[in-house]
Amino acid sequence: MPTPTPVPSSVPAPTGRLYGVGLGPGDPSLLTVRAVEVIAAADVVAYHSARHGRSIARSIAERHLRPGQIEEPLVYPVTTETTDHPGGYRGALEEFYEEAAARLAAHLDAGRVVAVLAEGDPFFYSSYQHMHKRLAHRYPTEVVPGVTSFSAASARLGRPLVEGEETLTILPGTLPEEELTARLAQADSAVVMKLGRTFPAVRGALERSGRLAEARYVERATMAGERTGRVADVDPESVPYFSLAVLPSRVAALPGRPEETARDEAVGEVVGEVVVVGLGPAGPLWLTPEARGALAAAEDVVGYTTYVDRVPVRPGQCRHASDNKVESERAEFALDLARQGRRVAVVSSGDPGVFAMASAVLEVAAEDPYREVPVRVVPGMTAAHAAAARAGAPLGHDYAVVSLSDRLKPWEVIAERLRAAAAADLVLALYNPGSRSRLWQVGKARDVLLEHRAPETPVVMARDVGGPEESVRIVTLGELDPAEVDMRTLLIVGSTQTRTARRGADGAERIVWTPRRYPEG
Repeated sequence: MPTPTPVPSSVPAPTGRLYGVGLGPGDPSLLTVRAVEVIAAADVVAYHSARHGRSIARSIAERHLRPGQIEEPLVYPVTTETTDHPGGYRGALEEFYEEAAARLAAHLDAGRVVAVLAEGDPFFYSSYQHMHKRLAHRYPTEVVPGVTSFSAASARLGRPLVEGEETLTILPGTLPEEELTARLAQADSAVVMKLGRTFPAVRGALERSGRLAEARYVERATMAGERTGRVADVDPESVPYFSLAVLPSRVAALPGRPEETARDEAVGEVVGEVVVVGLGPAGPLWLTPEARGALAAAEDVVGYTTYVDRVPVRPGQCRHASDNKVESERAEFALDLARQGRRVAVVSSGDPGVFAMASAVLEVAAEDPYREVPVRVVPGMTAAHAAAARAGAPLGHDYAVVSLSDRLKPWEVIAERLRAAAAADLVLALYNPGSRSRLWQVGKARDVLLEHRAPETPVVMARDVGGPEESVRIVTLGELDPAEVDMRTLLIVGSTQTRTARRGADGAERIVWTPRRYPEG
């Protein structure tokens, strides 16, 4: 049998190298040494521009370009969302990116070194990223970092962004105003990019989140035409795309410079306020963005010691912890601080309006001399809702919430309310069921409910939900043991319609729910 003729091996095509080059915020002197080296050595220099052909990226790097280099302007087909492309704005851009990547790939296949210029940093809201996603897996690639626009903005403002335990939030101004508001309310420090036509919504979000007074505006940082100032003072019609809003560090406000604090910049007389803040049942995961913002903005934190200890310590913030049985005194103390012009957060576990401090504060605030002190209530997740979620959905139909504590109302009232709710076949969420000094209420409540409920009625025993000692069990009303219940336990007693089931391959998971549909008749 004849031996096959060997097929000559193909000669591998030359392969070039791709660079994404960060140019910094605009001032050519802020280019890194590595960026200058790559630009000067590249065979091909590519840069994005609008259809007018002027490229800010090219102008920054211009002094380092050399004769003989190939220039590849990557001209956007659209710069607004108005287009007649069949795929719309997104379709037009995707087609453009594919075509641009193909043009660069032709140079790379020819063995050329290609440098794609990017204002700021190539991996921070940069057009370069679209080339990187399409080419980096096919060719040797290096990304040269650059000074970001928000770093330049902070430097030009002379305001630190973050210090100590603060976190920095970066947001695109293109987010919906509601989303921006929520993110800004909970941020320590923040930067909002991509202003221009989004500026009115960004300004609105800053105002609604209570951050407008401290927000700073930077336009074309380090470039010709740079402008800085307060966001509140900027004419929306004058805002270009290359601008951003900055919420600087609150911790790093410089001493001796009153203009560094939004409080001293406010127009008119300084007016304090009391914000009653719900911390949720436990831990930071259940703290709302609005609550985070209120806590961060407060100059004083007032509350029961256990709850004050859950609030992160912030430099310059005063903390006033007290016993759990002095609600009225605590409310009066907070309102007195606010009358002195202080921003005060009164903290409660769960929701402040559910067996908590909102009622105590408002009761005192309704009397002289506190009637004119601003008071706000910031809601929080309730313990009942957290416990219900852990067990399934026992609150899926009508339910009542009752505190078993007889410290502020007589037991006879509690028992009568339990009977009424049970007779109405409502699910019951029972707060404050027991403590070291109250050992009998759970047993009495169980006996009252058994007058209207079968012993097989499901009961959720939820202890320390969200905390390190969390325990959630489903027992029956007949077997409910008062000795296993303490002040950190919440009980949910089902109605006649509440159901339980076992799930999972081994049936180890047990859930409880109350159907939304109630039987007729």
